[in-house]
Amino acid sequence: MYGPHARFRPHTPARPSFRCRTCGAPWPCQPARLSLLRAYRNDRIGLLVYLASQLQRALQDLPTTDPRELAARIVYWLPAPAEKPPTTRDHQDSWRVMASC
Repeated sequence: MYGPHARFRPHTPARPSFRCRTCGAPWPCQPARLSLLRAYRNDRIGLLVYLASQLQRALQDLPTTDPRELAARIVYWLPAPAEKPPTTRDHQDSWRVMASC
């Protein structure tokens, strides 16, 4: 479609359709999601703020589209945060609670 270097083009949303400028898929397409996860690797809150701002724009640009569908597409694809393994202190506290029962 765009030639051999198309994969190096940024996968950004085209307004007002909110389709990817590079591949034409509904944004965020798979390459955009991967790029966003890499760019915001250490800033989950920043990524959520960015996606929320894109959702707000999409809601304005696509007023007849179901807001739940847009939210699922633009924000809810984000994987749940990884849970931290319990610390030794957490483990000791759980034993105290079990021992007091």
